[in-house]
Amino acid sequence: MTNVDNSVGFMKLYDTASQSVKEFKPESLVSMYVCGITPYDATHLGHAFTYLTFDIVIRRLEDLGHEVRMVRNVTDVDDSILPKARELGVHYQDLAAQEMAQFEKDMADLNMRPAAAEPRATESIDAIVDLVSRLEAAGHTYLVDGITFFDVSTFDSFGSVSGYDEDTMKSYAAERGGRPDDPRQRNPLDFVLWQPSATDEPSWDSPFGEGRPGWHIECSAMAMNDLGETIDLHGGGDDLIFPHHECEEAQSRAITGKPLAKHWMHVGMVAYKGTKMSKSLGNLVFVRDLCREYDPRAVRLSLLGHHYREGFEWFDNDIHDGVERLDRLIKASQCPEGPDSSLLLTSVRNALDNDLDTWEARESLDLFARKMLDGAEEDPNAASNLIEAAALLGVLI
Repeated sequence: MTNVDNSVGFMKLYDTASQSVKEFKPESLVSMYVCGITPYDATHLGHAFTYLTFDIVIRRLEDLGHEVRMVRNVTDVDDSILPKARELGVHYQDLAAQEMAQFEKDMADLNMRPAAAEPRATESIDAIVDLVSRLEAAGHTYLVDGITFFDVSTFDSFGSVSGYDEDTMKSYAAERGGRPDDPRQRNPLDFVLWQPSATDEPSWDSPFGEGRPGWHIECSAMAMNDLGETIDLHGGGDDLIFPHHECEEAQSRAITGKPLAKHWMHVGMVAYKGTKMSKSLGNLVFVRDLCREYDPRAVRLSLLGHHYREGFEWFDNDIHDGVERLDRLIKASQCPEGPDSSLLLTSVRNALDNDLDTWEARESLDLFARKMLDGAEEDPNAASNLIEAAALLGVLI
């Protein structure tokens, strides 16, 4: 493959752990792990915004000459999918298969780069058991009522990914699947590595008893199994910063002595009409519904108007802006000539390299398209350069 010359250009991206925008200068082959879905409901706009963010990173890295190996896991057994399957009266794997089929269609409709691998938690049990066994041997675990906990007091750097204080971590743990008030835990921030299964839940043999894995250990096993002990870039929604990614880092580094990721990247949440989108609230905007009614390229363009680190509110009429921009791009791409396009690609690339400023990149495209439609005729390469620049944003015209 092409060698990468970082003197020509590189991306600057915000790193959650250092709380700063840092130069991202990986080797030619970039390893990337993006936390995937728990397949118990359809893909919503928050998912789309997250995966679109990493899709744009991949496209720009490829444009710089890198090869990117992006792994996106499937959490097909955890404390979310099992109750939903029970509620619906279906097997949890049937529910997962149904929702994964819809997810893959939604990602294809939105022209997302496919993952190089999509490991499933249920297919990674041996690797998970091995990690828990190594943690146990190293003195990082304890067993209560058949539950194997990670003891955070054995890991001095707990909190290094999020930068949160203890009270904040406790609050988020309670809100996001942790058990800070469980009297069986030595520390409120300890977390489950392995647990007994309920009678109607899947169960696997292990040295710690029959049961199933905790959520966090699944991703450590899948990430390290597919990408190695240290990943170039690890990311997901910013609701995963704590406890999920913090716990991943702790249990992984406790075994290897190495950071799980060189760079942590997180994406803001999407609200709907002023309220956080939530399955429990029933206010999700589903990708499949938007793509049935509108061109998926318009959906991409609408989402690209928001910076990845900033959460935003989605309103039903927001899609119209994307529709109008797409219409201008398509019409401009059909013009035989246009204004000087020599700096268009540079403008889009510079915006993406500046902490993935998709708003600025999108504005550069739209401004250029408007000039073309105004009748400027001096550059016969204007349309081809516009098409190439739009492709960097995954908008094929």
